[in-house]
Amino acid sequence: MKVAVVGTGYVGLVVGAGLAETGNAVVCADVDAGKIAGLQANRIPIYEPGLEPLVLRNQKEGRLTFTTDVADAVRRSEVIFIAVGTPPDEDGSADLQHVLDVARVIGQNMTATKTVITKSTVPVGTAQRVRAEIAKHTRTAFHVVSNPEFLKEGAAVDDFMKPDRVVVGVESAEAMQILNELYAPFVRTGNPIIFMDIASAEMTKYAANAMLATRISFMNQIALLCEATGADAQLVRKGIGSDARIGAAFLFPGPGYGGSCFPKDVKALIRTGEDRGVSLGILQAVEAANERQKRVVFDKLSRHFDGRLAGRTIAVWGLAFKAQTDDVRESPALVVIEALLEAGARVSAHDPAAIETTRYVFGDRISYGAHPYDVLAGADALAILTEWLEYRNPDFERIRTTLKRPLIVDGRNLYDPERLAKLGFTYDGIGRGRP
Repeated sequence: MKVAVVGTGYVGLVVGAGLAETGNAVVCADVDAGKIAGLQANRIPIYEPGLEPLVLRNQKEGRLTFTTDVADAVRRSEVIFIAVGTPPDEDGSADLQHVLDVARVIGQNMTATKTVITKSTVPVGTAQRVRAEIAKHTRTAFHVVSNPEFLKEGAAVDDFMKPDRVVVGVESAEAMQILNELYAPFVRTGNPIIFMDIASAEMTKYAANAMLATRISFMNQIALLCEATGADAQLVRKGIGSDARIGAAFLFPGPGYGGSCFPKDVKALIRTGEDRGVSLGILQAVEAANERQKRVVFDKLSRHFDGRLAGRTIAVWGLAFKAQTDDVRESPALVVIEALLEAGARVSAHDPAAIETTRYVFGDRISYGAHPYDVLAGADALAILTEWLEYRNPDFERIRTTLKRPLIVDGRNLYDPERLAKLGFTYDGIGRGRP
């Protein structure tokens, strides 16, 4: 098929490259000329494992092209994915300006019947607004489809190429057939394409992310209770996660969730409820608990120094909101670092991928190390905020002798408290009992 993907962020770029891999002729369009020029030169603007070879291979084979001419991409395509950003407004609702701008361009350049697919995360009712905007500018027939994405940053390519399910909201048999053909190569192992009405598809995306965010905040609150009672949250997690009704995923205690999806989508769902007169008290509590959780590592550091952090140097391992990405949007690390700076501390930080994205936030207010051990010299403590693999089995003797004080505050529970105690460390995890 001839496919256009408007938007070349995490979602658009993965979708475009993935569809090209199965033989479709894909053009990815974006108004950001710098980004498009970079992609045409095989420079990938984001860190996402497996994405670079996918883009390079399909661009070389001529199946994947990039352009700033959105109108031309629309005219040349049968199927058009809208994959632009939907940032939160001040009231928490999703800002649909970019989505509706694309819909307008589609309507203005509708030369034949098109299938328009909203891939962006959008609230219920967006497809109706997209349809209305397109219809303002054309009398040509078209189909509107909701096809929410379920891509995890750090595993987005695998999630797209091997989805556990594909959710599609349709209102016509023609659109259903097109989406079935488009996704058939990705579900050959039997994972389902779930067709439903458009409103249900739009709601499914938000409901899924809100459920996962709820599990994270629930486990984090249980972890805090474990600290207060002497229980071990890691053991509690295993105990409840082995229940088939609960499962083990998204039950790891930590410094709170972040990224471009969970915080934004929880806020947007709460706002949707307010607009419809439906109180979503559980999600309001989830959001509030997560905001408090982001300060837990700072609070622990402060307690270890009796509230006197001024003049101290804290080494930080991990800046991205999760491993395998350079994304620092809503990252708990940013909250911890900002609090440390406000308390008068100095921060020296390392991350395998997110140093440059962090520079946009802090500039030279903190220092950065090219290697994990570079940030330890002269530091009074080490705080771990992202679960990168290279942090899991470090040289503890080197850490202990390099730090001014052998204190590790582990926001990801990477280490065994008993082992660290035997090695001479003061170790403070999340929900691991009192240090």
